[in-house]
Parts: sequence; structure tokens; C-alpha cells
Amino acid sequence: MSPTEAAAILFGVFFLLLFLRVPVAFALGIACLPLLFIEERLSPMVLFNETFKSYNSFILLAVPFFLLTANLMNVGGITDRLVRFSRALVGHFPGGLAQVNVVLSIFFAGISGSSTADAASQGKIFIEAQVKEGYDVSFSVAITAVSAIIAVVIPPSILMIVWGGLLSVSIGGLFIAGILPGLLLGLVMMATVHAYAVRRGYPTYPRATWRELLASTFVSVPALMTPVIIIGGKIFGWFTATESAAIAVIYSFLLSTFVFREMGARRLYRALLDTGKFAGIALFCVGTASAFGWLLAYYQIPKALLSVASSWHMNMFETGLFIAAAFLVVGCFLDAIPAIIIVGTILQPLANAVHMNPVHFALIGIVSLAFGLVTPPYGLCLMISCSIAGVRQVDVIKDVVVMLVPLFLVLLAVIALPGLFLAPVAWVDPEYLR
Repeated sequence: MSPTEAAAILFGVFFLLLFLRVPVAFALGIACLPLLFIEERLSPMVLFNETFKSYNSFILLAVPFFLLTANLMNVGGITDRLVRFSRALVGHFPGGLAQVNVVLSIFFAGISGSSTADAASQGKIFIEAQVKEGYDVSFSVAITAVSAIIAVVIPPSILMIVWGGLLSVSIGGLFIAGILPGLLLGLVMMATVHAYAVRRGYPTYPRATWRELLASTFVSVPALMTPVIIIGGKIFGWFTATESAAIAVIYSFLLSTFVFREMGARRLYRALLDTGKFAGIALFCVGTASAFGWLLAYYQIPKALLSVASSWHMNMFETGLFIAAAFLVVGCFLDAIPAIIIVGTILQPLANAVHMNPVHFALIGIVSLAFGLVTPPYGLCLMISCSIAGVRQVDVIKDVVVMLVPLFLVLLAVIALPGLFLAPVAWVDPEYLR
């Protein structure tokens, strides 16, 4: 069977199942079966073998650990202290509560690495509170969902861990490279909130006194040490990404139980249960996407696509735009982790052909996939925020689009200025770029 025929069957069945509203993880696995039955040299057992083989990865243990860290923060009072600190910092800006929402996403990103965990926890905190203070429902839902995407860009990002493990890219280099674009996304969102607040007259809190700021900083320092431990330990080689995730769990548990003393057995059970649900979804997607990706490689579909794209004679900037466009489109239909496994492996030879640095390629892909978390029909963060608020996605999509437009400028900067975003990596350790 030719690569074109195999690709037509694989993607045709997959998109048909998506149209029939079959969950993505199941659709990826079922789409593999026709080829496994048709091809005489293969059997349906390949699906099981490749799925379970993908779970035999030490690096993937970091996924449930970082999710558990986020949930321990929520039930242990750590998030509440970060809210207080964020309010003291930016509450006096126009649209104070929405500004706090964005800043908390930046802090939360440095601990959880998960946008879905961010959207779920902050949706419960901010959406209703913002509506009560006079913010529009659509704006409240949109800013909560959109600000959550920072968590997959600022380290320790789960997507960076998966990308580094699957495509053999330095996770330490990805962590360092993600800091600047993540902060830029946050600043652009804060500017967007400022524009909304001025235009619509959203409320502002009084400026915090120096005493309030110092007090909120003091109680937040233990929580803010979490990303320092995680990222610093990985960058300086004290432990691996998975070990850093495990240490983050232990640190969050000790902080919640013995320092803040807000987590009992019932709250711990709830954190473990929520972690199991989110981790199960994410890792099941990894398994079936790996089988899907194995079939792509078996029929040399990436090689065929590379030969077509190479005939266009694109330079590095044009290749970056093409890669971003591919991830932006795929992100509308696929979860980010299977998108990395499938599309990342397809596009990697194209990036190599124009001598694009692997860290730069990963950065373009991850920032692009972040947009897919709030773009229908998939848009998991948008879906979570809408379900918490009890509104339809169509009712908030206008505000989501308005907020995403300035964020695209950050993506364009990442594509056009690789030297700027890779400079911190080269400064810390040039070996990360090799």
C-alpha cells in the first residue's frame, strides 16, 4: 500500500470518528485497525503492543506527578496564598480581578505544567467571582481559559517533558527557552485585560500598601519556591525531570500538611482522585497516538510529506510559519500530546532540512499547540471553563478570538527571532542546543 493510500485510510477514519463525536483517544486507536487488518504483514496485536510499549517510559511518570502537585496546591491552601500575593501585585491595575487571574496563571504554570489543571482550578475560583464584581460572563470565561494556556509554555511544562522524551530534545533547554515566551504571553494578556477594563469600566482594587505587599510576599515564599526547586534542579543537573516532579509532590504535600496545615485525609483523597482522572486521560492519548504514529512511520508517510514540502524550497522563517500553521490546525482537533507524537515526528525532518535548532522547533510547536487548547471544536481549556460557568462555547468565542489575536504576535516573534529566545539557553549551557 502506498503512503498516500495509507494516509487516506488513517486520517479518513480518524476524522470520521471525530465527526461522530468519538473521544480522541479511542478514535486514534480505532483508526489504526483497518490498516492492521488489511496489511498481511501486520496484525491487530500491533495496536496493543505499541500502545503499551509507549507506557514503558520513565519520563512519562512526570505527567501524573506534576498533576498531583497542582491538585495538592489547590486543596492545601497554597493557591489561596498565591491569589493574595497576585492581588497585592496587580490588583490596582484596571480590571484588577482579571489581572490577578492572569498573574496567578503565570505562578501556577511554574508549578503544575498543566493547562487543564489550571483552567479547572482557576475556573472555580475566578469565573463566578468576576461575574459578581460586574465582569461580563463571556469575558470572565474567555480570560480564564486563555490565561490557562501559559501553563504549557512556562516550565515545568508537561508538553515539554513529552516532547523532549519522544523527540530526544534537551528538556533542560526547553525549560529555559519557555520562560521568555511564557512571560510575554502573560504580559500581552494583561495588556488585553487593561484594554477591556478601560473600555467596559471593569472595577479596580485599591493599591496595596507596602505592609500588605510584604505580608502577602512572606506567606507566598514557600509556594513560590516550588518552581525554583523544579526548574533549578533540572537545569543544574541535580535530578531528572521525573525526579523533579516527584520532589515537587513531596514538597507540596509537606507544605500543605505541616506548614499551612489545611490538608486532611479527605482533601488528600480528592487530590489523588482528580489526579488519577486527568493522568488516565492524558496517558491513554499517549498510548493510542503512539500506535497511530508507528503506522505513519511504517508506511513512510512523513518521508512522503517531506519530499512534497521540500519541493517548495522554503527558508527557515517560511518553514517556521508552515510548522506553526500545521500545529494550529491540528490543535483544533487533537489533544496536544498526541499531536506532538504524530505531527511532531512528521515535521521534525522538515525542520532538520532547514537546519532549525531542535529547541526552536519545539518552542514553535508547543506555543502553537497552546492555542488549540482554546479553539473549537476540541479546545479543552475552553470546554472546562464553559462547563464551570454553565455557558455554551459559541457564547464566548468572540472574546476568545479577540484575546488570541495579540497572542499571535508572540508566536510570530518566536518564529522570526530564534536568536532572542534561544539566547538564555546558550547563556546557561550551550550543550542544551545540540
